[in-house]
Amino acid sequence: MASGGVRAPTPRWGLALGGAALLLLLLPAATAQACSQSTNRTCEECLKNVSCLWCNTNKACLDYPVAKILPPGSLCQLSSARWGVCWVNFEALIVTMSVIGGTILLGVAVCCCCCCCRRKRSRGPDKSEEKAMREREERRVRQEERRAEMKSRHDEIRRKYGLFKEENPYARFENN
Repeated sequence: MASGGVRAPTPRWGLALGGAALLLLLLPAATAQACSQSTNRTCEECLKNVSCLWCNTNKACLDYPVAKILPPGSLCQLSSARWGVCWVNFEALIVTMSVIGGTILLGVAVCCCCCCCRRKRSRGPDKSEEKAMREREERRVRQEERRAEMKSRHDEIRRKYGLFKEENPYARFENN
């Protein structure tokens, strides 16, 4: 106890949490009764409860078999089973969801491929660009070689006719 005889306040959320846990424990029993009570009524009344399955052939409201993904044929045929909405049978629901899921997966795959291809292009030059760069470099090298050949030919002609300029014009006077 705290000093002075004052008691600490008790948390009220503890009672609410306990009540919620009790409700969750009793919920499966309540839904089982609700599904069986809606038999021989309408599909809309049965499907108000999410855990119920409507079988159109025998107008029965059944508990959805949670342990299995699809309700077994012994419980109700897929073509006459309704879950969620009354205007779509379970077969059509499965096909529609499969098509939508496949389309989404295909779209994601195409987007990934496009992003990967774009990334490869942006990393470096592609083959045609590399080829053009090599050809440009080869042309430049050949041009330099031709330029050097022309210069050497011109220098030979200048030497032959005495027109060749020495690097230092005063070098003649130093040697004498």
